[in-house]
Amino acid sequence: MSKIEKFVESITPRDEDFARWYTDICLGAELCSYSSVRGCIILRPYGYAIWELITAELDRRFKDTGHQNVMMPLFIPESMLQKEKDHVEGFAPEVAWVTHGGETPLTERLCVRPTSEVLFCDHYAEIIQSWRDLPKLYNQWVSVVRWEKTTRPFLRTREFFWQEGHTAHATKEDAVEETLRMLDIYEDFYRDALAIPVLKGLKSDSERFAGAVDTYTVEAMMHDGKALQAGTSHYLGDGFAKAFNIQYTDKDNQLRYVHQTSWGVSSRSIGGLIMVHGDDEGLVLPPAVAPIQVVIIPIATHKEGVLEEATKLRDVLKGTGLRVLLDDSDRMPGWKFSEHEMKGVPIRLEIGPRDIAQNQCVAVARDNREKVFIALDRVAEEVPVLLDALHDRMLERAEKSMRERIYDVEQLEAFVRTMEEKPGFIRAYW
Repeated sequence: MSKIEKFVESITPRDEDFARWYTDICLGAELCSYSSVRGCIILRPYGYAIWELITAELDRRFKDTGHQNVMMPLFIPESMLQKEKDHVEGFAPEVAWVTHGGETPLTERLCVRPTSEVLFCDHYAEIIQSWRDLPKLYNQWVSVVRWEKTTRPFLRTREFFWQEGHTAHATKEDAVEETLRMLDIYEDFYRDALAIPVLKGLKSDSERFAGAVDTYTVEAMMHDGKALQAGTSHYLGDGFAKAFNIQYTDKDNQLRYVHQTSWGVSSRSIGGLIMVHGDDEGLVLPPAVAPIQVVIIPIATHKEGVLEEATKLRDVLKGTGLRVLLDDSDRMPGWKFSEHEMKGVPIRLEIGPRDIAQNQCVAVARDNREKVFIALDRVAEEVPVLLDALHDRMLERAEKSMRERIYDVEQLEAFVRTMEEKPGFIRAYW
């Protein structure tokens, strides 16, 4: 492919400079742009479309398990934040404060939410009185602000998008069950939607969420062998309930404190997609979260019947529910190939005069670039099969990569040596 035809010339090879490669893809695939606010990004249409598909995948799972969406305020009064001592101490260095309304100083500072436990607690204290009010299974889709010192697109920004679930239960057993159930949902989401295997586990005391009794996590291995905290689920116990006086009357007419959970996955998951699946040509997206699942590129559009057949292909595939783009722009085919490879489109269909003469089109998978010839009257049946196979290959490769880079050690010396010499995870006694 000539340099004129190649869409991306500036992408840094992944194994040469992983951090630079990552940034090149974020910008080159038009996922985001830097904003004039330091540490914040602009989600561009393609990046936001991926986030919308991620939210749809998660939201469906939440609603299937009885959760309801709500929306809490952006601001938290300082006095409310101070009610749970461990919680506020954990977040104090990252909090952004509002001190004025226009030119007038506020009588009380307002925190721009870094997370919303205290807002939910304040609300639950009002609406929970009886065992009949439980459980409360709430979730919200919002952005939060944490004043990070070191930032990278999607992975660590001062404002980021996420879902945060907050639930209240009658007993510890019910709350712990919910905590672990959400961890399982996250694992299912990462495997089935993002083709990313994760390890589930309990965080150490030093890594535990501020104010929680236990913090559970799903961790994914990136191409460079480092871990990405892909989601967390916290058992909060009754500490927040005591701080906010969230009590209910049980079936024996006794007052009890509720037990709570909180859990979240953020737009960091987009960064995980890039770092697990991307290659030197750009993004590689699993079909479930690809804004365009199939791109159709007509060859020699000036020839009679080519554009018409390409349009028929698009309409047939759209009729199956797939997200399809017919790229009939005036760019050269090679440029289009590179552009859509950069954006990670799972399947490319090519159709030109020779293909039409043989009643077929050419399908090319983004992950391995293998070509398959498909009869035009079989496209609706075979393209979904290709998409499923692509997802399975992506997951299998990611599982193999992680499996081969988990090292078992039994001695401290071996632990240190392995950590220094081999990128990946270490399994050891704890």
